[in-house]
Amino acid sequence: MTESDKVVPVVNLPNALTVLRLAVVPVFAWMLLAHPHDMTWRWITTAVFIVALLTDLADGAIARKKGLITDFGKLWDPIADKAITGMAMIGLSILGELWWWVTIIILIREWGITIMRFMIVKYGVQAADKLGKMKTLFQTIALVGLLAPFVLHMNASIDATQATFIPEAWYWVCLILHWVAVIAMGIAFILTVVSGVNYCIGAWKLRQNWLANQADGQDSTETEVHEPDAR
Repeated sequence: MTESDKVVPVVNLPNALTVLRLAVVPVFAWMLLAHPHDMTWRWITTAVFIVALLTDLADGAIARKKGLITDFGKLWDPIADKAITGMAMIGLSILGELWWWVTIIILIREWGITIMRFMIVKYGVQAADKLGKMKTLFQTIALVGLLAPFVLHMNASIDATQATFIPEAWYWVCLILHWVAVIAMGIAFILTVVSGVNYCIGAWKLRQNWLANQADGQDSTETEVHEPDAR
């Protein structure tokens, strides 16, 4: 049996991590929305989000290294990724911590490109460009920073009624980290739009090349029939 003939079982570690990430989405949503102003819960919620993102990196790496790539993984891995990040943005918007128009535009781009990727698969594979990878990086930084309770710590440090003493220096640390997250989200938003446009252009070119190759194949067949010596 050759490597290409090898049957990869659907039940494997990468797919299990993908399913786990999908199962975490409603739990993550409940943790975020049920305890939005509790600092301890927000840190735990942020940790759950980070672990979910790490499973996304792990399942892809394991699948490639161990040759465990399956159709199930190809379909559900990007869906699980978009589900957890999408829930983070929706949750933050519900809490009034992220503008709804930012969330809506980013989600339209993310899910639109995901659907398009499956629609153009017969024309070839449209690989993610550098802008898309940068978008993912800045989006991750932004979401982690916005999920973390930096604003809650800032409010607690200036509220004299708070029972827990928080050093003034921590206020400035939280302020800086919060604005890093805000700026990262702004950059992620711009990269999301630009990379989305680039992907659409690349997908259109991929389709045009495929159609041109199909036409060339038909023309060459006709040429061989009527003009066998032509090249």
